[in-house]
Amino acid sequence: MSEPIRINGWVSIPRSELSVRFSRSSGPGGQGVNTTDSRVELTFDLVHSQSVSQHFRDRAIQRLGSKLVDGTLTVVASEHRSQRQNRQAAEKRLVETLTKAFAPPPAPRRKTKPSRSSVQKRITAKKRRGETKRLRGNPDG
Repeated sequence: MSEPIRINGWVSIPRSELSVRFSRSSGPGGQGVNTTDSRVELTFDLVHSQSVSQHFRDRAIQRLGSKLVDGTLTVVASEHRSQRQNRQAAEKRLVETLTKAFAPPPAPRRKTKPSRSSVQKRITAKKRRGETKRLRGNPDG
């Protein structure tokens, strides 16, 4: 059997947990597009997966909420003419999606305020600009 899909060294997904479906693609391919099933749908059941720890599963479910249907993540690839290339593209897309979903949350933002000199420069520039516009007005006024 082929090797599992690795996600950033954190998770290793065996290919037996992936479901692959092929269908006709609407993309390039000439006359062959009507006879070959080159579109690939790669499905991964995240909720029932034994290879993903509960910690990563909870984080991924929260982040992928809108992309999951009944706890299942589906990735589609149909940009290539060959089924093999579309399968590789779908696996790559699955890895990218799960890598982002499993990543630790970003550090919280620390509030800052502008320095006194930057505030002064901004106000001075606004006054200068306003004066320029005022001088463009009616000379009688």
